[in-house]
Amino acid sequence: MDDFEIKPILESLIFISDNPLRLDTLIEILPESTKEAILEGIEQIKREYAEASKGFELIEVAGGYQFRTKPRWAEWVNRLKKAKAVKLSRSALETLAIIAYRQPIIRPEIEEIRGVDSGWVLRTLLEKGLIRIVSRRDIPGRPIVYGTTKAFLELFNLNTLSDLPTLKEIEPPPMPQETTKQGIPKAEEERSIAQTPPVKEVEEG
Repeated sequence: MDDFEIKPILESLIFISDNPLRLDTLIEILPESTKEAILEGIEQIKREYAEASKGFELIEVAGGYQFRTKPRWAEWVNRLKKAKAVKLSRSALETLAIIAYRQPIIRPEIEEIRGVDSGWVLRTLLEKGLIRIVSRRDIPGRPIVYGTTKAFLELFNLNTLSDLPTLKEIEPPPMPQETTKQGIPKAEEERSIAQTPPVKEVEEG
């Protein structure tokens, strides 16, 4: 099987799959091909659907490949689907972020960071399928250990957890320095003035 034949097969498999299709699954389905040929076929599809005239694109998400409509066409797609967007409260987003960055994590650790009870928020996130019960920690009380799910990766268009922005990347930028009319940062000008020795007045004789 050459690359020309494999491309439409890959398109068909990815198109009909309800969930992102993993590379190892594609390799298993296509034993007559090679990993390299499959990857090349995927890259060809990506390039083809990256064109502006195409209505959807092939992306890597949740560890697999999936066709998704391009954001610019969302208004019209929503008219057909009438799908409700996943709405999360501020407390739910806050809890989800803590779990995403600190997983595996238990409820007391989450509440220590947030400073409030988080039981109902955790239940909401579990119901939405965004977090899961990983295990129980081997300490007194055997508290539940939480982690994120593939649905979390899909919702936020992440391929793996390593694609999460670093905490440094999401920090707000420093406030710009106020400048004087001469273009000198005000803080530097004030520091310079403070360090200038006083000038003594000389009396005329």
